[in-house]
Amino acid sequence: MYSSFRNKHLITTQDWSVEEIDKCINTAARLKEERQLGIYHDHILRAKTFFMLFFEESTRTRNAFEAGVHQLGGHAHFLTPKATQIDHGETPKDTIKVLSRYGEGIGVRKTYGDGTSYMRALAEYSDIPILNMQCDVYHPTQALADLMTIREKFGNDFRGKKFVISWTYGPNYIRPLSMPHSLVLLMTRFGMDVTLAHPKEFSLQPDILDQARANAKAAGVSFTTVHSMKDAVEDAHIVYAKSWGPIMHTTDEKEGLAIIDNYPKGWVVDASMMARAREDAVYMHCMPADRDIEVTSEVLDSPQSVIYDEAENRLHINKALMALTMSNI
Repeated sequence: MYSSFRNKHLITTQDWSVEEIDKCINTAARLKEERQLGIYHDHILRAKTFFMLFFEESTRTRNAFEAGVHQLGGHAHFLTPKATQIDHGETPKDTIKVLSRYGEGIGVRKTYGDGTSYMRALAEYSDIPILNMQCDVYHPTQALADLMTIREKFGNDFRGKKFVISWTYGPNYIRPLSMPHSLVLLMTRFGMDVTLAHPKEFSLQPDILDQARANAKAAGVSFTTVHSMKDAVEDAHIVYAKSWGPIMHTTDEKEGLAIIDNYPKGWVVDASMMARAREDAVYMHCMPADRDIEVTSEVLDSPQSVIYDEAENRLHINKALMALTMSNI
């Protein structure tokens, strides 16, 4: 059943076909339902090891993977550069060649710097699947959990559904582009009309935008960019609003933070903003959300908010990914 996924890497969802992504989400849904019914899955990865290499700390990503591999019967090893020889200069080749002899899969989180190139260097020499737990360019596991959540709320037919990914005001530090990148890449492949909204300084990478446009064309849907959150959320089914940095405009942190502080108004999700969307619209965020800064608590805690469903689905998607890529079935 899972043979075609054996040792398959996931660095970006672009690496997987629509059919493969469908199978992953279907597997996650089945594992979720069976867990709710008290059906255990600890035979799937019994005695298998999943390495988790974190260059930054994490709440949802670490715990979803660690709990997930435990529920599948395997064991997680938590690794950091400081606690390994990576900080002493060990190459990706030597690191993964050794770890491939010890376990059956590895997840890597390297959000800042050269995360994508590091993961691709690991993949070049790896005998086990590399799962991207977030890098500087992509966050595929979160995007897959988001797609699973949307399917739970709206069903399998996404035609005519308007998905909005909007920048929000988020001060104090520069957040990566990986989340908006992964969302515009994935949602354009699944029949949704996607609108990207941001102030002019907060564009995404040109190559990612080109891929999103190509995805939309192939799927027969629209992909548009606007510079007003109010315009974007009009009649939206899904409002996914979070902050990211003006990374394509400047690499200077001080300048970037000053640009962010130019937009404290008009880029916050409150009840009046959600009222512009459809009555059955949902609000989404990958978390952590800056309460009453990016989004008001009124929206976060409203019936329209599905943030905890998204967070839960991280567990089920991660279990599906590990089961599909690490299992002997």
